[in-house]
Amino acid sequence: MSFLKEIQRRRTFGIISHPDAGKTTLTEKLLLFGGAIQEAGAVKNNKIKKGATSDFMEIERQRGISVATSVLAFNYQDKKINILDTPGHKDFAEDTFRTLTAVDSVIVVIDVAKGVEEQTEKLVEVCRMRNIPMIVFINKLDREGKDAFDLMDEVEQKLKLSVTPLSFPIGMGYDFQGIYNIWEQNINLFSGDSRKNIEDTIAFSDINSPELEKIIGEKPAVKLREELELIDEVYPAFDREAYLNGDLQPVFFGSALNNFGVRELLDCFVQIAPSPRPKESETRLVHPEEEKMSGFVFKIHANMDPKHRDRLAFVKIVSGTFERNKPYTHVRLNKNLKFSSPNAFFAEKKEIVDISYPGDIVGLHDTGNFKIGDTLTEGEMMSFKGIPSFSPEHFRYINNADPLKAKQLDKGVDQLMDEGVAQLFTLEMNNRKVIGTVGALQYEVIQYRLEHEYGAKCSYENFPVHKACWVKPNDPKSEEFKEFKRIKQKFLAHDKYGQLVFLADSEFTIQMTQSKFPNVKLFFTSEFD
Repeated sequence: MSFLKEIQRRRTFGIISHPDAGKTTLTEKLLLFGGAIQEAGAVKNNKIKKGATSDFMEIERQRGISVATSVLAFNYQDKKINILDTPGHKDFAEDTFRTLTAVDSVIVVIDVAKGVEEQTEKLVEVCRMRNIPMIVFINKLDREGKDAFDLMDEVEQKLKLSVTPLSFPIGMGYDFQGIYNIWEQNINLFSGDSRKNIEDTIAFSDINSPELEKIIGEKPAVKLREELELIDEVYPAFDREAYLNGDLQPVFFGSALNNFGVRELLDCFVQIAPSPRPKESETRLVHPEEEKMSGFVFKIHANMDPKHRDRLAFVKIVSGTFERNKPYTHVRLNKNLKFSSPNAFFAEKKEIVDISYPGDIVGLHDTGNFKIGDTLTEGEMMSFKGIPSFSPEHFRYINNADPLKAKQLDKGVDQLMDEGVAQLFTLEMNNRKVIGTVGALQYEVIQYRLEHEYGAKCSYENFPVHKACWVKPNDPKSEEFKEFKRIKQKFLAHDKYGQLVFLADSEFTIQMTQSKFPNVKLFFTSEFD
C-alpha cells in the first residue's frame, strides 16, 4: 500500500470527558467492534473478573479510574484507528492536555443525567483553542436523564459549540426503545441485553411509513417524527468542512455500557474524521506527506511492565515513516539515536513494529534521553511547540521515610517527574525537595508507585505555596535581579531542568513582586524548550 494511502487510512483521536461519564467503557466497546478484544470488562463492577483493557496500573484497578493515558490501536473497515484514552479526573488534567497535542480529532463523552460538567468544559476549551474537530457522544441513555434537546442546548451554551445531531434517541430511560440514525437513515432497536450482539438495524428511508408505528408504537412514532422535523428546522445540516475546521460538532446518542449507539458513532467517525493533520513547529508547518520523518514525545511512562524496569517514551509520528534501527536526530541533545524495538500498542500488549506512519503512536524504550516535548527528525533542527508544563497548585516537601533507600527514592522521584506526573523543585537555600502537582490525588499515586515500583517509602509535609512562577529577568546581570534574588532567596528554587522558579505564597505577593521588580518577568507555564 502506498505511503499516501497509509496516511489516509489513519485516524488518531482522543476521548475526553468528566470522570465517570463512561469514557473507558466507550473505549472498550470501540475495541470490541474493532475485533481487538473478545469481551469487555465492566469498569464499574467491584468484583472485577477482567479489568478494563485500557486501565493497566494497579492503582487504576483499585479505584476504577484512569490515571495514565493509554494508547490503543485496532483496524476497522480498512482504517487504522489509534485511540488515546485520557484520564478524566481533574488531578490528572495535565497529562490530558499534553495528549491533546497528539490527536487529530476528539470524541467528547457526556453523561445524559449530569450533562456538561466542569472538567469537560476545560478540556473542550483546549480543543477549541487548537481547532480540533470534535464529535459529541451523549452516553447512558438507558438511564433517566435530561431531555435530548435540552442537552444539546446545554452543550451549545456551556461548551460554546455549534451542534447537529446525527442520531437521535427514541424515548429515554425506562421508555428508551432505540436510536434513529439520521446519518444512515435507519433504526436500531434496543433490547437491553448488552451480552447480545446488537447488529439488528432496520433500514428506514421513509420516516412517514406506517411501518414505524408497528415497530415502536403509535405515540413514540408521532413523537419521533415531530422531533426529527424540529431537528431539520433548528439545526444546520452536517457539513464535513465545517466539522473539520472545528466549527460544527456532530452529536450521537447511545449507551456504551449496553453497547448501544456505539457502532453508529464508529461507522460515521471512520468516514468523516480527519486523517493526520499538519503540525506547527517553531520554524515551519510540517505536513504528514513529507518524506522525512519527524515526531515528538508527548508522554513518558515508567514501568509499563513491572517485571522489567522500563521507561517508554510515547512519540506521535507527524511526517514521513519511522523505521526500526534507522538513526534519527534527537534535536534537543543534537545526537543520533537508533531504536531496535519500537513498540506499537494494544493496551497491555505491545508488539515490535518495523515501520510506522504519520498518525501512529510509537513507544520507544528510553534510558533517560527523553523528556516531554522532545522532537525527533531526520536531521532537521526544529522543535514542535505547544507542550507546556503548568504551574502546580499543590506543594509538599517530600521526605525519605527509609534512610537506607535514599538512592531508590531519588531514582523513583526522578523517573516519575520525567513522566510529567508532577514537578520537582529544589530549594536554593537548603536543597530540600518540593513536589508540585496540579491535583492532590497525584501525591497518593506518587507515594504508591514509589513504594510498589521502586521499593522506596516517602512522607510528605505541607509547604504553603500559592503558585510556582518561572522567572525570566530582562537582564540577568542587573542590580534589580540581584536584589530580587536577595530578598526572595527563601522562596527560590530550580525545576528539574535548572530553570529558576519563584514559589509565591499568595496572589498578593505575585502582584507586589511584579510592581517592585518590573524587569523580572514571572510566568505560570514553562513552555518546554
